[in-house]
Amino acid sequence: MKNSLILLLSFFFMGHMASAAKYQIDHLEPSTWWVGMKNPKLQLLVHGENISELRPEIKYDGVTLDQVSLVENPNYMFIDLTIAESAKAGKFEIVFTKSGKKALSYTYELLDRAKDSADRIGFNNTDVMYLITPDRFANGDPSNDSVDGMADKYNREDDYGRHGGDIQGMIDHLDYIEDMGYTALWVNPMIENDMPSSSYHGYAITDFYQVDARFGSNEDYKKLADACDERGIKLIMDMIMNHCGSEHWWMKDLPTSDWLNFQDGFKPTNHKRSVTQDPYASKADTKLHFDGWFVETMPDMNQRNPFMATYLIQNTIWWVEYAGLEGIRMDTYPYPDQHFMADWTEAVMTEYPEFNIVGEEWTTNPALVAYWQRDKKNANGYTSELPSLMDFPIQDALAKSLNSDHTQWGQGFNLLYEMQANDFLYADPYNLVVFPDNHDMDRIYTQLEEDYTKYKLAIAYMLTTRGIPQIYYGTEILMSHMGTSSHGALRADFPGGWEGDKVNAFTGEGLDAKAKEAQDFNKKLTNWRKTATAIHDGKLTHFAPAGMDGGSYVYFRYDDNQKVMVVLNMGEDKELYLADYAEVLDGETKGTDVISGKEFDLTAGTFTAPAGEALVLELK
Repeated sequence: MKNSLILLLSFFFMGHMASAAKYQIDHLEPSTWWVGMKNPKLQLLVHGENISELRPEIKYDGVTLDQVSLVENPNYMFIDLTIAESAKAGKFEIVFTKSGKKALSYTYELLDRAKDSADRIGFNNTDVMYLITPDRFANGDPSNDSVDGMADKYNREDDYGRHGGDIQGMIDHLDYIEDMGYTALWVNPMIENDMPSSSYHGYAITDFYQVDARFGSNEDYKKLADACDERGIKLIMDMIMNHCGSEHWWMKDLPTSDWLNFQDGFKPTNHKRSVTQDPYASKADTKLHFDGWFVETMPDMNQRNPFMATYLIQNTIWWVEYAGLEGIRMDTYPYPDQHFMADWTEAVMTEYPEFNIVGEEWTTNPALVAYWQRDKKNANGYTSELPSLMDFPIQDALAKSLNSDHTQWGQGFNLLYEMQANDFLYADPYNLVVFPDNHDMDRIYTQLEEDYTKYKLAIAYMLTTRGIPQIYYGTEILMSHMGTSSHGALRADFPGGWEGDKVNAFTGEGLDAKAKEAQDFNKKLTNWRKTATAIHDGKLTHFAPAGMDGGSYVYFRYDDNQKVMVVLNMGEDKELYLADYAEVLDGETKGTDVISGKEFDLTAGTFTAPAGEALVLELK
């Protein structure tokens, strides 16, 4: 009898445990949140087999469970909460019940915000950004080069393989970045890309809340952010709202039938970004632009689904708050639903009013770029909340100017002059990001056919024109890839970032003389720029290249405290008649070149701009 009772009780407890074990939470996102946010609403995505059969309960002062939403897939539920202003940081249980009995629970934590969180100052035109592709910059922790369970392994011999650069590598070389005068750090995405191959670039996300283990951990990313903050370097996160990776965890169990665009099968975008303003655009072309996929391995997310929209907005705010970011670079800004992008940007900027976000609109047409900037009055009535954009039109005009035959009518710096004149299209041209190159295009030294004279002119212009300059890692040492257009080659390893490298650009060891000269040229200008108020916010007046000769370009930057005259000369020695610039010179008698230290007399009526030189003259 006794044994029978024990057996019966065993079966009872085993059955009870099996029933309790029937449910589990595989994903609950965001996993933490903060008290004191301006928006008191929070929506939790909960994923687990048949989780919709349960009902959540919360008992915590200041937290109200407003609504539970179920969707087509029984493995999901969405929980809407309100976090009152009175709520305190702390942990509480989300109890999931079935038929009034507890089935499982989840410990959720609310955190205190950093004291300066809502007031953080985003990147601005006092900054110079340094852009890094982390896999190719420096390998600070070889132990994470390959990670068990992740398919894409270390292979430094492969242009498209993982090379081992990581967060620790960047931390190890922040002294170099600071010494070079860069005040903001934009890093290509480091969020998990657990894809079968070629995942080093970071743009096929498989978990929006986790740093890729081959770069480090979330804690390592926070460590990088803190280390940047100690040096006064602003950290800018590269984000993607348009697409995820085909190996994202939800791709195996999608929540709804409209979680993705063209969810039934791959259909490529037509890349017709002009449909945003084209008065004759067809609905079919418009839909294909916004909803089409880039490639089969990057499913296009449907931001018109309200749960997806909330998920993406909250994920963005989570990273800003978690890491203390000072900026976001938004990939492929014109491709997600444009009304969602306005909502997304407004939500971020409302939470962080002094923040900054730069969007990528890769076109050489300034009218298409200007469409997306905050305060732009658009013909179709669209209102954007995006503060900044990448200035692709200026980049293109500069490269074409320098590569053209400046002795031909309308060529040379005339091309740049005319493009600069299009600034009337922008609501705020001073908040555009200007750049000689980036991770998706040929290195500027390659674009300019490795002509060092043209290179110096390009860098001098980018560091003195209006806007916020961005320099791609290695551009400062003339990294080039002549003879190949491979993305793997243009994202080559930074010399000195790997043990055993024969050349070390961090220390200068083995660096050839011209590369060292270029590095010093960049360093001098970027460090001078830190305190050059006229370059930050000063007015810009430029003068048209004269007649048939587009070989020289003169412009001034000036405010109440400083006046700077910039002379770019790609031709022979050029005699400049100072009377032509009298409206801005206004009695200035001397100019000192920031680069060479040479003084120029401005009282003689003329001075000679040396052939193939850039002059950045502080006037007195």
